[in-house]
Amino acid sequence: MIVEMQEFMSEQTQALGDQVERFRRNPQRFVRKALVDSAEGLKALKRPVRMVAHSGVKLTAVSQNTLASLIELQSEIVTSAMSAVATRLERAADAEGVVDLVLDQASMLPATRERIVDEAIRAVEIFKDAGRDVGKIAAHAYATVTGRTDEELAAAKKTAARKTKRAVGKAKRAVRKVAA
Repeated sequence: MIVEMQEFMSEQTQALGDQVERFRRNPQRFVRKALVDSAEGLKALKRPVRMVAHSGVKLTAVSQNTLASLIELQSEIVTSAMSAVATRLERAADAEGVVDLVLDQASMLPATRERIVDEAIRAVEIFKDAGRDVGKIAAHAYATVTGRTDEELAAAKKTAARKTKRAVGKAKRAVRKVAA
């Protein structure tokens, strides 16, 4: 590691020394070239800056749609919970005795559980869709800025997925080993 760091430092020192030598020989040409290179670099940034701005607009739209869906879901959750409570109270009022009250309330538990599960599934779907949209926007922006093709990105994604699966498998095996 130290040898690699020393090699890196010597390369950087050599490059800096070369630049100093060029500057010393002809400072005007060196400065002009630096200015031209800087101008070209700034011109080259137009496309990435526009892409980042466009991606920001898309992300804002995804965020707003996600928030609207969550607010809608929350409204439905509150409404259905209030309806369920009202139904429970009506049944409690109609109960002949404690046994009927308990049986009526217990008979409503599966419907309540199903409603809660359905609402949780809908919330997860909303976040999953938002995550997928954000991923698409990020992948497109990255591909556009770096100039990488969709095939290259797909290959990189597969490699990352394999590495992740491998790491998860190792972690599971380690947990099993500790638990045993």
